Amino acid sequence: MSIRAVVWDVDDTLFDYTAADRAGMRGHLLAEGLLDGYGSVEQALVRWRRVTDAQWARFSAGEATFQGQRRDRVRVFLGTELTDAEADEWFERYIGHYEAAWALFPDVLPVLDALAASHRHAVLSNSSLTVQDRKLRVLGVHDRFETILCAAELGVSKPEAGAFHAACAALDLAPDQVAYVGDHPEIDGRGAADAGLLSVWIDRDGAYTSDDGPGGPRRIASLAELPAILGADTRFGAPSTFR
Repeated sequence: MSIRAVVWDVDDTLFDYTAADRAGMRGHLLAEGLLDGYGSVEQALVRWRRVTDAQWARFSAGEATFQGQRRDRVRVFLGTELTDAEADEWFERYIGHYEAAWALFPDVLPVLDALAASHRHAVLSNSSLTVQDRKLRVLGVHDRFETILCAAELGVSKPEAGAFHAACAALDLAPDQVAYVGDHPEIDGRGAADAGLLSVWIDRDGAYTSDDGPGGPRRIASLAELPAILGADTRFGAPSTFR
């Protein structure tokens, strides 16, 4: 059965989250006079990401509100007791630096343009709609997608099959009519494949090894390779760099 729609991950797939996170946190720590407390920006980022993951897990489990997990991220990261207002203000200052660094990967707009007429498009993210809806609007691609689904509102997250099937249901398509494109080899790549979608794993840096056989995710290094995988009738595309 032919692929009729593409469902996209956002962070580190469409949006260069890693670069924005690093630049934003570096700018924020410098502005707050906190960079000297770490041996390097990378050390600070490792701590920030560890705290973020832990607090987001609490939110996903229903143990904290969205705003509450943000406040607790600040308190734990700083190791300081702060009022809600103080934590909110600190986080908003960080967001200012982070958003200033937001950017799409350079291969995103060309592939969305190339596939606009041949395929429908949607988003499935393990974040929240509050975060991703705004992000896609700021990045100028919100209107490219029929629907935007996020784990916080769905109540199920990738790699669970239910998350991928919810995206297919929103498009009123069977899983074998849908491709999923994401950057994580297990959460996105293996999860989508196990759920019965055509799974396309974008590994821009070639940082992973993969021993997936037939039926596993298709590994690409650039979104320029996607139209060829989908069999799209476009003039855009490149042969795969992975075999």
